[in-house]
Amino acid sequence: MNRSELYARIGSHGAIAALDRAVFKLTGADRVRYLNGQVSNDVRKLTPAETMHACVMTAKGKMCADIFITAGADHLLVDADPSLRESVAARLERYIISDDVTLEDVTEEFFLAHHLDPHGSASVTNEPPFTKRKSRRYGRDGWDFFLTPEEHSGVEWRKFANGFPTLDGELLETLRIEAGLPRWGAELGEEILPNEAGLEKTAIDYHKGCYIGQEVVSRLKSVGHVNKQLRGFISTAGKPLEAGMSLFTPDAPDRKIGWLTSATCSFALEKPIALGYLKRGTAAETLNARPANDAGTENACPVLVIELPFIP
Repeated sequence: MNRSELYARIGSHGAIAALDRAVFKLTGADRVRYLNGQVSNDVRKLTPAETMHACVMTAKGKMCADIFITAGADHLLVDADPSLRESVAARLERYIISDDVTLEDVTEEFFLAHHLDPHGSASVTNEPPFTKRKSRRYGRDGWDFFLTPEEHSGVEWRKFANGFPTLDGELLETLRIEAGLPRWGAELGEEILPNEAGLEKTAIDYHKGCYIGQEVVSRLKSVGHVNKQLRGFISTAGKPLEAGMSLFTPDAPDRKIGWLTSATCSFALEKPIALGYLKRGTAAETLNARPANDAGTENACPVLVIELPFIP
């Protein structure tokens, strides 16, 4: 099965993906109240049946991490990009003072699997007997499974997983970019404000109580704009796009107004696409993308600017 056929099968039959994530467990009577004061979404609203997206920030509103939170009967699980394993642990631990909260790194204790499910669980006849949570990590309906190593290697899980194609990192990246979702190390970093990356759509609750970074996030909402914004770009000439390309208007080839952060070829659109940042005030619908160190215009690739996501 080639990649195009596998992509089509996701939409009709679903798929399974193994996710490489750093995982932390919070226990103690104050765990919900404590974590709610650290992240941008309202942890009090989280149910055991779902996964919640949230941001961890500095007091100046800059990103420390984007995380996913799940609730167990006596604990919370937080997962983040594996490159943030040490920094997220240190950031969350820093503010535990007199709270009845214990933070534990349990990355090695769990295998995180994501099931992309286009039809809902009612269509699954051999669903495994493990706890699942609703999750839209890739902009599509799906389920998260936190499995122990024994469960992951056991008969019940293998019986279930073998009924679906397995997605590799490259195809997951295509799904992510089509959905317009930022990723740490590409669109997200310590210099980014959540609103610049469009995270207010999935990871911010403007009506919750105080948390670290809230003042800046609320101010940005009141002002109504940020200095740069994550956008989608489609290659109109069929030329491939690459992360790191610089963006220019056709009439001002010497004034950089943005850059690309992630690129792929969309199977749905049958065109090269990319995510990237565009400076505020850019009204042009068509731009030129050039390699970062290319001062000429002969290698320019025309791109169409669109609002995200690429695939609704």
